Amino acid sequence: MIARLAASLPATMAAVILLSGLAISLAAGVLSLTPVGATSLYFLIWWISLFTVLPFGVTSQHEAGEVASGTEPGAPSAPMLREKALWTTLVAAPVLLAVAWLLPLAGL
Repeated sequence: MIARLAASLPATMAAVILLSGLAISLAAGVLSLTPVGATSLYFLIWWISLFTVLPFGVTSQHEAGEVASGTEPGAPSAPMLREKALWTTLVAAPVLLAVAWLLPLAGL
């Protein structure tokens, strides 16, 4: 399903926006965060999750045996950024909800 959504840019963007909006609205509505606070917290979690997900499944051009002229041999041969954006969103949404649920327990 991830590969099918990542096949087109509009489908990837729609899925990321829909899932992000759902997570932010749940955090803002049910878990007592303001909409701006929920959006800010989600952005931070999403960005950190992106750097966590980026190295997964990467094959360098050197490992693939196809180094393009003028590029670094360690550069990814197929970065799969659309799939990684979807995986990042799928990771960040539950983390946001967990953090929003834990914030009142921590007294914040």
